[in-house]
Amino acid sequence: MTAAPLRIGNFSGFYGDRSDALREMLTGGDLDVLTGDYLAELTMLILARDRLKDPSAGYARTFLRQLEDTLGLAHEKGVRIVTNAGGLNPAGLADAVRELAGRLGIPVRVAHVEGDDLTARHPGSLAAHAYLGGFGIAECLRAGADVVVTGRVTDAALVTGPAAAHFGWKPDDHDRLAGAVAAGHVLECGAQATGGNYAFFTERDPRDLRRPGFPLAEIHPDGSSVVTKHPGTGGFVDVGTVTAQLLYETGGARYAGPDVTARLDTVTLTQDGPDRVRIEGVRGEAPPSTLKVGRNRLGGFRNEVVLVLTGLDIEAKAALVKEQMRDALAASPPADVRWELARTDRPDAGTEETASALLRLVVRDADQQKVGRVLSGAAIELALASYPGFHVVAPPGKGSPYGVFEDVYVPHGDVDHVAVLHDGRRITVDPPQDTAVLDAVPSPALPEPLPPGPTARAPLGRVAGARSGDKGGNANVGVWARTDDAWRWLAHALTVERFRELIPEARDLPVTRHPLPNLRALNFVVEGILGEGVAAQARFDPQAKALGEWLRSRHADIPEVLL
Repeated sequence: MTAAPLRIGNFSGFYGDRSDALREMLTGGDLDVLTGDYLAELTMLILARDRLKDPSAGYARTFLRQLEDTLGLAHEKGVRIVTNAGGLNPAGLADAVRELAGRLGIPVRVAHVEGDDLTARHPGSLAAHAYLGGFGIAECLRAGADVVVTGRVTDAALVTGPAAAHFGWKPDDHDRLAGAVAAGHVLECGAQATGGNYAFFTERDPRDLRRPGFPLAEIHPDGSSVVTKHPGTGGFVDVGTVTAQLLYETGGARYAGPDVTARLDTVTLTQDGPDRVRIEGVRGEAPPSTLKVGRNRLGGFRNEVVLVLTGLDIEAKAALVKEQMRDALAASPPADVRWELARTDRPDAGTEETASALLRLVVRDADQQKVGRVLSGAAIELALASYPGFHVVAPPGKGSPYGVFEDVYVPHGDVDHVAVLHDGRRITVDPPQDTAVLDAVPSPALPEPLPPGPTARAPLGRVAGARSGDKGGNANVGVWARTDDAWRWLAHALTVERFRELIPEARDLPVTRHPLPNLRALNFVVEGILGEGVAAQARFDPQAKALGEWLRSRHADIPEVLL
């Protein structure tokens, strides 16, 4: 066991992230481990469709391209690489990395983790994969692997695995593992921890934000960490950027994973110098007795047409074309028909585009014919017979398949978690001996409210930051204050009822509020707002990426002392 900090960096936050980040992280400063996260719910569906066309596919091929000119550098510097780019075929990617290393003449040891694929047990699924923890990764690293490829592990497992291997942590080192989970959750989305997508970006020099660097964490033996970045890279790291990322795609105080349940209500953040934020105090509890399994299946076919309504009588034009399309589709109506009118038009506009509104029609059905030529024919036939100025952004196509994401839970023992070492040995990773029921945490004490005083009508974003994201069909919106006084107001003013008023889409949906006083934050979970998940594209912003920014733009009566 060693007491030296472990420096873990990130070079990818999603499938399609900046391709030169791997080289930038290797050349920018000292590191022990580099992690790359490629897998989102939608990515698993994309890879599953790739695999339908080619059984040898199913992994992120871009990782191989990144590795082609950096594998030698990583080997020279002694930096180990851990990535979930294996997707649906980690063994296939591991073989491809070995072939690449052999062709380049670089003596690297490649291992992989498998056992997450439960597709055969879920008929009708294109892909069904359990979210594994980090101890399979740890076994590979302890055996000397230079590159570890996984399939579906939790994003934070890319950090908990290397940390457990480096420090000799055991499965019951819950506090240490929870600290690593917090660091891993901050690193997993790359530049979101270094100023990317940040609510208060206007307060920074624009030159800092053109090309944010990628983050790294210095992990200590007790599980505490410091999040930072390489010197001279763009962006910035402060308590706000780390807070935003801790709230991203999380829920309540208990953040459950296969290795440990991390208590987000115990996290303490401290600015530890320029571009350095210390994460400490994270408590851990035994993980739940089940593993999450993400299932992707085809939901049917969808099509859409966006009609442009220009100038006067926008509502009347929309009403006319809706009736016409309803009549045209009456003989064989699609199962799901949705209209949305976006009033992007302005009165007395200086350009035709700014004088126009957009009327979007989306149809879904299990039968491709009902959303294909029937829709396109109906829309095109109205070209000379509808509202004045009729035209569309683009003609509708023949209809395309859409996916549905569902999550289910299985006992740990139902999954064969295996580390396949570089020498071919197979090590079974035992499930945790200690598990716990994931009960809700009692509501914490809130601060005293601000004393009464004058208020002004202003956007909520003047005093609060936000970051939002998706988990299947649900969305979360994390809202945080940057001062104690702003927190005193926010904690009492932004109730569930007020949230529903500000976000009308949530008015009839279950909404849960989770206060996190240590972070001066509220985390709202809105159930069902994304329908059947991102691949189903049920709303304008299918991943809820901008839901938090919409909330920040809504006006509230804010104490003048805060403005």
